[in-house]
Amino acid sequence: MADSIQLRGIRAVGRHGVLDEEHQRAQPFEVDLDLAIDLTTAGRTDALADTVDYGAIAQLVVDQIGGEHAELLEHLADRIARATLDAGPAVTSVQVTLRKLRPPVPVDMASAGVTIRRVRAGDAPGGAGRSPADHIDEAPGGPGRPPVAGR
Repeated sequence: MADSIQLRGIRAVGRHGVLDEEHQRAQPFEVDLDLAIDLTTAGRTDALADTVDYGAIAQLVVDQIGGEHAELLEHLADRIARATLDAGPAVTSVQVTLRKLRPPVPVDMASAGVTIRRVRAGDAPGGAGRSPADHIDEAPGGPGRPPVAGR
């Protein structure tokens, strides 16, 4: 499907990271989302009920960033993806780009980030019949990649 809703530059502060200072001091994060969704009906009806309320999705992102601590950006991005897919069945997959805007590293760096893509299990090959709690299949390049140390 070629239709998508794009949300860019959602910003919020949270306490995420492996360093002690990151546990204590909130820092800024920025998120971009690409939601795969069939927009045919909404395009014809002009009705919010026939699409996704992107304001509500943006609030889910802010809630995740401001919520429970995550050591890794990968984990926080996965939580954002799961919350987005849990918001309703219309979104068939989501790509999440998460950036830490002031990473505590000893070099000049604007941001550190990750991009993940998650697909609702019923929309992925072999995903039919799984429960909503098991709704995510990893996109290509997911599990099985070597771990990256130092985050």
